[in-house]
Amino acid sequence: MKTSHTIKLAVLLLIILPAAIFFIWANQELQTPVSHAQGDRYIVIPRGSTQPEIISRLSETGVIRRGWLFSLYIRLTGAAPRLKAGEYRFPSPISPIEVLRKLEVGEQRLKRLTIVEGWTRWDIAELLLRIPELNLRDKKEALALFDDTSEIRDLDPRAKNLEGYLFPDTYSFPPDTSPQEAVAMMVGRFRQVWKEALADLGGNPAVNLREIITIASLIETEAKLKEERPVIASVIYNRLKIGIPLGIDSSVIYASKLAGKWKDDGKVYLSDLERDSPYNTRKVRGLPPGPIASPGAHSIQSALAPAQTDYLYYVREPMRNDGAHNFYRDAAQFQRGVQALREWEAARDANTSIPQPQTNAPTPSP
Repeated sequence: MKTSHTIKLAVLLLIILPAAIFFIWANQELQTPVSHAQGDRYIVIPRGSTQPEIISRLSETGVIRRGWLFSLYIRLTGAAPRLKAGEYRFPSPISPIEVLRKLEVGEQRLKRLTIVEGWTRWDIAELLLRIPELNLRDKKEALALFDDTSEIRDLDPRAKNLEGYLFPDTYSFPPDTSPQEAVAMMVGRFRQVWKEALADLGGNPAVNLREIITIASLIETEAKLKEERPVIASVIYNRLKIGIPLGIDSSVIYASKLAGKWKDDGKVYLSDLERDSPYNTRKVRGLPPGPIASPGAHSIQSALAPAQTDYLYYVREPMRNDGAHNFYRDAAQFQRGVQALREWEAARDANTSIPQPQTNAPTPSP
């Protein structure tokens, strides 16, 4: 009997010991920096690259030494869906764990930088932080770049930051561009677009830039279709005229971000709706104190020249997945539209074969 127990213990040790040795060795390999010759070069991970293609690229360039171990670690940690395309600079030496962290965050080369319509300064700060040439230490330092309003002071002396004035576009920069110069170029592009938009209206000097850009930012975060932007602009102006709260959820989200309370899970909670903030257009009447995002040229033009309608409400059209809305003149029609949307959402949740719209545009409250 004693011999039997001894044999079982020996077999168990033969199984556990190699596994333990492999674990220790693998952990050391993943943590150990590897020297390579690509430290000053960009390595491009094309959009749509598969995990094996990414690992093959990194192995070929010498950034990682044991591709099979790197692949195994990615599978075990479930990191594959988080790997991002981009243009990367991997310092030498660098460990496989550090390589994975970079791939999960993503990097973009400074020479060509895209700011997306509707982005906030938080979004832009995150993008700038992923650009190695800018040498930004953290998001706080990146956000601080937007506190200097000297480039926009003559147009908006009330601006406390550059929210709304960082124009969404694709920019090309020389490699030695500083973070401040990159921001100045975005503001310069805004000034150019604003001048062109005013020229189209005959250069009306009575236009209040801050109010127009605030309205344009609301339009940008609400409208997905170009042709709907002047109509959504008309809803905003109509509600402002009669003193109805705008009830725009993107402004509610902005208020939560300012308070550091936004959960960033795509959901608007009751605590968000009840937050006391001048940006919470569910509770306060009138416009928010300033822009809540970077509006594009079409949204600025719509804010300057809204459609002439008597609409006061809109709600997402459930049968389309392109962000279209239905517009209403009275609360009863609006409530029927809301009910139709809710019924569609209930059917969608019960039957996954129903296609889900790509937008969750908020709806003004009555």
